[in-house]
Amino acid sequence: MGIIPDLQKIGNAPLGIYKWGTGVVISSNVTLHGGVNDVFIFQIAKGITQATGAAIILSGGAQAKNIFWQVSEGVSIGTGAHFEGIILGKTGIAMGANASINGRLLAQTAVTLITNTVVAP
Repeated sequence: MGIIPDLQKIGNAPLGIYKWGTGVVISSNVTLHGGVNDVFIFQIAKGITQATGAAIILSGGAQAKNIFWQVSEGVSIGTGAHFEGIILGKTGIAMGANASINGRLLAQTAVTLITNTVVAP
């Protein structure tokens, strides 16, 4: 099990489970590199905030269907941002205008979409 405090370093980290005791801010592009069968699991004790225009990029054959984001608080995906993976949110998930996701948005309270693109992996 790996603990990676800085999401920007994930691209060079081993595959596995990553845990944060705080919230996660995705302020710029992040690349997840792995093979077609590799699995990433991100467990976040608070929320995720993704900045406007920031993107999660997959490389090396990594697939959105194998990327799981378990979030204990809210998820905010910024305007025009792009997200990859399956979000399991304990509370709400909100996508800013023109944001997109290759994945699924699953929340216990609400999912808010504003002219978004959602593609099932």
